Amino acid sequence: MATRRIMSYRDLEIWKSARRLVVAIHKMTLEKLPKFEMYEEASQVRRSSKSISSNIVEGFGRRRYKNDYIKFITYALASCDETIDHLEILSETGSLTDKALFDDLCQQYNQLGRKINNFLKAIVSDHLAPKDVIGQQIFDGE
Repeated sequence: MATRRIMSYRDLEIWKSARRLVVAIHKMTLEKLPKFEMYEEASQVRRSSKSISSNIVEGFGRRRYKNDYIKFITYALASCDETIDHLEILSETGSLTDKALFDDLCQQYNQLGRKINNFLKAIVSDHLAPKDVIGQQIFDGE
């Protein structure tokens, strides 16, 4: 578990991972899915994926307020689970036929979910630190 000072949400490993996955999901929906999915499941998986990083950003912006911070990081975790569900639907319906891509994306989202969960636990337990330290930890671990 690594700890360092965080100056911006852009320094958070969970945000960096979520952002990389947003790009991967966007490309996947444009390149690997049938056109009829563009306004159906592809749209849903893009929105849930983007919601992860957006909620991390909003939570970080409200980090001085423990309940708000917890709420938005919890939303990010829920959106991560939702994204996995959308990927599973795409695979099970035969719209996403690239099994290696599906497996890789699911593995990355499961790992991101573990990191967000660890981050959430740290907020809950460490939020009573001095104000200049609140929200200043990130976690590499699963």
